[in-house]
Amino acid sequence: MTELTPKQIVAALDRHIIGQDAAKRKVAIALRNRWRRQQLDEELRDEIVPKNIIMIGPTGVGKTEIARRLAKMVDAPFVKVEASKFTEVGYVGRDCESMIRELTEVAIALVRAEMEKEVAEKAKTNAEERLLDLLLPPQPAKPQRVYRPTDPGSGDEPAALEPVQVDGQAKAREVIQRKLRAGELDDRSIEIDLKETGNTSMMQVFSNSGLEEMGVNLQDMLGQFMPKRSAKRKTTVNEARRLLEQEELANLVDMDAVVRIAIERAENSGMVFLDEIDKIAGRTSGGSGPDISREGVQRDILPIVEGSTVATKYGSVKTDHILFIAAGAFHMTKVSDLIPELQGRFPIRVELNSLEAKDLSRILREPKASLIKQYQAMLETEGVTIEFDDVAVDAIARICQQVNEESENIGARRLHTVMECLLEDLLYDSEPKQGQTVQFSAEDVEAKLADIAEKQDLARYIL
Repeated sequence: MTELTPKQIVAALDRHIIGQDAAKRKVAIALRNRWRRQQLDEELRDEIVPKNIIMIGPTGVGKTEIARRLAKMVDAPFVKVEASKFTEVGYVGRDCESMIRELTEVAIALVRAEMEKEVAEKAKTNAEERLLDLLLPPQPAKPQRVYRPTDPGSGDEPAALEPVQVDGQAKAREVIQRKLRAGELDDRSIEIDLKETGNTSMMQVFSNSGLEEMGVNLQDMLGQFMPKRSAKRKTTVNEARRLLEQEELANLVDMDAVVRIAIERAENSGMVFLDEIDKIAGRTSGGSGPDISREGVQRDILPIVEGSTVATKYGSVKTDHILFIAAGAFHMTKVSDLIPELQGRFPIRVELNSLEAKDLSRILREPKASLIKQYQAMLETEGVTIEFDDVAVDAIARICQQVNEESENIGARRLHTVMECLLEDLLYDSEPKQGQTVQFSAEDVEAKLADIAEKQDLARYIL
């Protein structure tokens, strides 16, 4: 993220997401501001709080896709959660603080992967040495002759130290090392010793009932009391190399440093994408019903967004400088239905536009992994080449827009339905077309998809 300017971030998003320039600009500026804040003096840095963003738009226009692409682009802890899965404190379900615990886990994994990369070569070397010791155990040192004046067989002078390895064994070790690196011994069976801790799998039974939300890692705590032991495992040399490398990586990585760096990175560079926030909007007037906890969830999210301290199994994490990006369709509700305090914590609002036929046509053509390119690649695995002319692509986009207007508007997700219907016969039985090129014209598209709109109209009257 340090080298990406807002223009570069938008350009990277343009390779995968069509349109929605306003949302891309807002997100790019927010990301760059994260880096700008890190360059300031500590006194001023603490005063600058992130400007949280709320994206408003119908489903299928790119809100979640922007979050997914950002997660791959930025070198920072990033987590996507759905607000509809949270419940008010006191109700069965996930509490809102779990999003910060999940963000911390992501940060731990990110930092650990970076440190493992730094010591990967050393871990590989250590694992190779352990494999060589298993394939060719070193010969024990010969007993040394010690000079004893009272022992006639000890000699007149102290004997020189015997080498641990004779030349013949050293040469044999070099030969095995060359074969090992060449992969000639990969299928050979070998028995290795791997460290293991006590069995705490019984604690996993309670994971879905909220035990992991207690802020104390009971599994790790019990693991500390249980004696560490090694277990013998018979496997191939190739698999043994992988297992030994993992064990060496665990030995070389300092987990205390990982936790310290990860918490700092989560606090200063972490981002939380809060999807489906419209599902918790709306203040209920009654005292009962399925929606009673909506406002309670908002109240629970509020202190996390405005800044609080959340207890995790790795330590306390402050949320003052975590960037929150919320998104929702707001079909049945409005942003004003959120409690005023929560609205004030999302000062930047951006509306995403509904997709029209021209946008759907660009989505089919332009992205790096567009839907047409995906189907072309899949069918090419069976020797079938499919091509669409520009008029055919425009016809597909037009039909998608028509179906969206006459039924539920699901945006670009409608393209999956239409493309699957168009290519169903070819996907079901591609063998007759192997080695051929199948060309789709506008007439073919119209003929194949002509009855989709009629079925959508008819579906309104059928239960």
